[in-house]
Amino acid sequence: MRHILVALILTMWPALACAALDKPLEPGAKVAFLGMTFIDLSTEGTYNGVRADETARLELMESAARDRFVQEGFVMLSTAPVAAELASTVNPADCNGCELHMGERLGADYVLVGEVRKISNLILSVELVLRDVNSGEILRGIAVDIRSNTDDSWLRGIRYILKNHFFKS
Repeated sequence: MRHILVALILTMWPALACAALDKPLEPGAKVAFLGMTFIDLSTEGTYNGVRADETARLELMESAARDRFVQEGFVMLSTAPVAAELASTVNPADCNGCELHMGERLGADYVLVGEVRKISNLILSVELVLRDVNSGEILRGIAVDIRSNTDDSWLRGIRYILKNHFFKS
């Protein structure tokens, strides 16, 4: 009997893990958006370093995400009170919970972080994660691969995440 129970739990585990990612978000909640981090894993990046167009695209994506959250009725908080800590954090999306501490100091209900990983000039991955500041629970989180390194492809990736995962109806 015990083996059947364990098998049942293991079978249902993926559904249970994803259940939290569909919880309704609190209308008017305060969101601390700590930005998107660009991680260049490509050979091109190794040889040529940071590209101005990719830095501009990152800002474009951040703006699109902020705008969509405001459009959906969320309050986007200023990160000025944690600017020094944020500037010294290499990647807020991967900092052992430091994003939750910064969100708490800002008085946020939710903290939003993201990454763009460049595998090559053709293959990139966009990830966005929204966490509850009090519980640390991931409320929304997904990564999508995009093809092409253009403004349009980057925006298409972030808009897809927001439309089909964060704010799906």
